[in-house]
This record gives sequence, C-alpha cells and structure tokens, in this order.
Amino acid sequence: MELGISGKRVLVTGGTRGLGKAIVLSLAREGARVVTCHHSAGTAADDLSRELKELGDQHHVVRADVTAEDEVERLAGVCRDAFGGLDAVVNNVGVVGEAPAEGLTAQEWHRVLDANLTSHFLVTQATLPLLSEGASLVYVGASAALRGRAETGHYTASKAALIGLTRSLAKELGPRGIRVNTIAPGVIDKGEGLGPPPQMRERLAKMTALGRLGTTDDVAGAVLFFTGDLSRYITGTTLNVDGGI
Repeated sequence: MELGISGKRVLVTGGTRGLGKAIVLSLAREGARVVTCHHSAGTAADDLSRELKELGDQHHVVRADVTAEDEVERLAGVCRDAFGGLDAVVNNVGVVGEAPAEGLTAQEWHRVLDANLTSHFLVTQATLPLLSEGASLVYVGASAALRGRAETGHYTASKAALIGLTRSLAKELGPRGIRVNTIAPGVIDKGEGLGPPPQMRERLAKMTALGRLGTTDDVAGAVLFFTGDLSRYITGTTLNVDGGI
C-alpha cells in the first residue's frame, strides 16, 4: 500500500538526533524531500547530512534556533527557496525538565515552554503561507500530558497545550484542507544516550500493555501516516504511541 509520501516537501524541526533523526530518515526513504534543522553545530548534523546525501541531493540540514522569531523566519525562507512551498511540517523540537513546583524557577518554566510550545507555534505561523492545500501539520507531544507526572508540571503543561493548539488549528485551517494532528509518544528508547537510564528500562517496560519500550521507528511510523495521504480525513486528533501505558 502506498503511503502517498513520495515527492512531498517536508520540514522537520529538531531532526539530527534520536527521534527526529528517525523521522527525517523515514521520510527521505519514502521519497519525501526534507528540510530539517538543529540548534547547535556538531557531529550529529554532519552525520545526518552524510546519510541524507546517500538518499539524494534534495535534502537540507540547517542550523536554526526555533525559539527565536528571526531564525524561524530564516528557516521558512530556506524551505521556500529550496522547495517553493511545503506539504507537511513536523514540529519535533522539545526538551525535558523536572522540578518540584515549589522550586520551579521562572527561567526553567520559560525554557521548557519556549522549546515545547512557543517554538511549535512560531514554526507553524511562519510556514502557513508555504503550505499547500491538503498539507499536514504534525506536533510531537507526549502521552504524559494526558496522565501527568510529579515534578514535571512545566513539561506536561507544555505538551498538554499542544493538544489544545491542535484542536483549534484543525478547525481554523480545515477550510484550507490543512490537517493538524498530534502524536503523543510514551517512553521511547531513542538511543544515543537519549532514552531512560538502564536501571529504569525494565520497570518502565512492564508498565506498558505490550511489555516493551517504544522505539524511534514506532513513532516515525505514526509520523509517516499523518504526513501521507492515508490520513487525509483525519484532523484535530491526538494519537498515543505509548504501548498502552
């Protein structure tokens, strides 16, 4: 069955490591043309560029801080110059944070909210003029937003807000044929030292109905579904990819 992704023009934020990298490579292997961004220079961006080069010369890896309006505008300009428009935007950038409510500083609150929520809105706003009819907006949230977790109020609040943003934008952009959905991963083994510590993995796996941690490919598969044409009548929804926690 064809996913309807080949030839699509896609922006993926935060695409050089872990989950983002899996999303970018999955899209490229399905024939999409991809622009992705990273916050800091380093070997991860260089490694991804080399891997994408093997899949074609139509992909672009650029440096951009998506919490800064001017850099988001520059990123949108790269998409416009490279592709002329976009068929999908995958907002993947995010950070984690833990702090008890009594000790949560305003600086830490803003750090997490800026990365997990404000950046998603800035990227959406900047790319709206580039989106084709029938385009797809995908937000990468977290299933923890639906359950809550002690000492992560700022993190769960930021991810829960994406669900509300998704519902509102789905209604606002629906007349243009633009779909808006959120993917809510559970505990994902992201590799590269990004997943849960080894001593926690067995306990976390037992919390799921499927008895294992999720993989980056599990989440990337959901992104492929929402990016492609098989989901053309689905909008305003949140899909849990959490193994049944």
